[in-house]
Amino acid sequence: MGKLTDTAKGLANEAAGNAKQALGNARNDPAQKAEGVAQEKKGELQQASGKVKGALGDSI
Repeated sequence: MGKLTDTAKGLANEAAGNAKQALGNARNDPAQKAEGVAQEKKGELQQASGKVKGALGDSI
């Protein structure tokens, strides 16, 4: 995947994770909140990967 793809997927996962956390808080559902936290972290890692690829070139 390239820089743009990683960054876009990262933003989408981060947004979905935030939504799951909010829903988990509203429903008092710790499992859903934890799932949201995990998905948000996944998104952050994908965005970081995109930044690295942008700095080093998409060939990595």
